[in-house]
Amino acid sequence: GTLVGSRACVRMAAAAWASGFLNALLHTANTFSIPLCQGMTVDQFFCEISQILKLSCADSYLREVGLTVVSLCLVFGCFVFIVLSYVQIFSAVLRIPSEQGQHKAFSICLLHLAVISLFVSTSFFAYLKLSSVSSPALNLVVAVQYAVVP
Repeated sequence: GTLVGSRACVRMAAAAWASGFLNALLHTANTFSIPLCQGMTVDQFFCEISQILKLSCADSYLREVGLTVVSLCLVFGCFVFIVLSYVQIFSAVLRIPSEQGQHKAFSICLLHLAVISLFVSTSFFAYLKLSSVSSPALNLVVAVQYAVVP
């Protein structure tokens, strides 16, 4: 409460919800606007937009590039926000007078950073891997890793 006021917390929560809603709305609108003609089987345990675009009978290159650009902008914005937040958190933790208090605060922060790193690294691998490395079993393992484990 002393580091971040309630007004800032509400703004951060609203920004997180708004960016998530924008991303979901973009993906949903894109999904329902493409004609599907290659069956309805998706090689994932949930309907990922990249898998749905593969079922399209129309040229989906521009759609895929647009979705990728918007998603990367949102991811980059979140990354910058997380880095700036942690710079402020670490500077506040270093001002804690007791070593035990610093240790407790750092252990909590490092666990959070470990979960973020796991999520980001597996999602990067899921979306940016080469098609020569791709297999349905590997896709499923990576999707579970980044969607369920964190």
